[in-house]
Amino acid sequence: MKEEQRIIDQLTSYKRLKARKKQLEGTAVGPGIRLSSMSEDDDLQELHRQLRKLPSYMYLDEQEQRIETAAHANLKKYPLGTRAQLNEVIRSRAAASPGDEKLLRELEQKIEKVLESRSGSNGFEGYMGVIDKISELQDIDKELHSIDEALEALEGFEPDYARLLRLRYIEGKPTEFVASELGVVDRTFRRWKQKALAEVVRFLSG
Repeated sequence: MKEEQRIIDQLTSYKRLKARKKQLEGTAVGPGIRLSSMSEDDDLQELHRQLRKLPSYMYLDEQEQRIETAAHANLKKYPLGTRAQLNEVIRSRAAASPGDEKLLRELEQKIEKVLESRSGSNGFEGYMGVIDKISELQDIDKELHSIDEALEALEGFEPDYARLLRLRYIEGKPTEFVASELGVVDRTFRRWKQKALAEVVRFLSG
């Protein structure tokens, strides 16, 4: 049931993710430059991928590496967005050892400086802000692509199941409307829904 609820949550978030993607793509990151053009730039995408693969000692000094180690040891999650990351660091400090608490406080101050620098950037994002948004846009693209692929695969052998999920969860139509559109009674609708969700669970978990 937990897996099915996770899939339902993914499907119902589809339109919200689409809206957020559109908003991100329209973000101004410089005079005449939109995030969409930067995120589509093959060279930038490759650079970003390579930077994320580098071991931290290649770009962090010894103190920054200690901060990174403390963060990995204490943070339970790594949310998207700098403000959300700041909140997670603040929350994690309460349960950290004295030594780690000091390092996390230093990380908190570094993140606050990034946010302060952005507030005075005349509406344009600083470098780290752009990277944050590119990361979020890439994650959204990945999730949307996974949902699209799963529904397309389902459509290949059970088109009614795929239509049911699109109408019920992505479009948010009521059960009665979807059953009527599919030409089935409520009992059949519920049986199809369970089978459709079970299939998509396999596709999205594979």
